[in-house]
Amino acid sequence: MAKSKNGAAAAPVIDPTYCCYRLKAAQSRIHRWGVYADQNIPANRKVIEYRGERIGPREAKRRGTTPYLFVLNKYWTLDGGVGGSGAELVNHSCQPNLVSRIMKGHIIYMSLRAIRKGEELTIDYNYDDTDETMRCLCGSQGCRGIINRM
Repeated sequence: MAKSKNGAAAAPVIDPTYCCYRLKAAQSRIHRWGVYADQNIPANRKVIEYRGERIGPREAKRRGTTPYLFVLNKYWTLDGGVGGSGAELVNHSCQPNLVSRIMKGHIIYMSLRAIRKGEELTIDYNYDDTDETMRCLCGSQGCRGIINRM
């Protein structure tokens, strides 16, 4: 991670090429960095595309501990940590304001409801019970306590 002039970690960058609304990265109360709306976003709109290096199953298994892997289909996985759009910084919430949709080989984050300027963008990671159980830190009223689906 890059350092700012005062030596602190510089904010990650959101690539506006893949955004349909103004977004910014900032520190999150949920986990490290998060993505925030820099303008109001209506419900049911494309917000950002999840981008990254396209890798096959063998390489995805090798990178298994990388936190930015998103399975596109049975052949391809995207590693958002390599050439990502900034969507890889969207944190998990048990009551998210985004949902992922796979459309024509692209992973799109869509708004589930109207999102206010300044609100953190969140998505349910939908880890299943075959994944390592991970504690949830979202703090939402309906928090499951774990990121995995029950």
